[in-house]
Amino acid sequence: MKFRNNFIKIVFLVLAFSFIPMSDVDAYMVKYKEDFYKLYHIHYQQYPDDCLENIYWLECAVKADFRNPLYADAKITDQEQYEKYRYLYMMHLNLKLIEQYMRLGRVYDKKAFYFYDAPWKEAYLDNLKKTKSCYEAGYYYWKEACLWAEKANIGKFKFLFIRELQNWEDERERIFTGELDYKKTIDRELKRVNGILAEIEQIDLQGSK
Repeated sequence: MKFRNNFIKIVFLVLAFSFIPMSDVDAYMVKYKEDFYKLYHIHYQQYPDDCLENIYWLECAVKADFRNPLYADAKITDQEQYEKYRYLYMMHLNLKLIEQYMRLGRVYDKKAFYFYDAPWKEAYLDNLKKTKSCYEAGYYYWKEACLWAEKANIGKFKFLFIRELQNWEDERERIFTGELDYKKTIDRELKRVNGILAEIEQIDLQGSK
């Protein structure tokens, strides 16, 4: 419930700021995919609200339209380049969403459960369920990221590279070669979390005998 309430607070905060009047000089409408992506940011020490805020902006970016190619985040000279630009952008947004959900999950993650933790069992269970939910969300975004990476990797783009998005081109290539595989990471983390949940359940069974 607290997890959900924090997210709702962020949504209301964003809506409240949207009604604050600005001068003509400083006016800036957050409307396009590139605009929302610029609101995404990483803190050195990231708290749950920071992750939720980033998830909100990234989700907005996923749903928003792209700017006119003239104002894109890379130099666009033809339709083919603009097509690949859009595919790379969608791939990258989904990868960032995975990272944020993983970061959020780690906030609540419990690396182990010992018999002397039994008095706080309910708190452990609550946190582990949040962790599991966050990690599982990553599967959807990984599937989406792979889909867009595949689109950006088709034959007609073989010798087309967008230099301003070199890091994203590297992500695309690493997905293609299998070097970047968030599914393996999520599988590993969920296996560990499910193992801890099973340990707690076993303690319950032993206690009921």
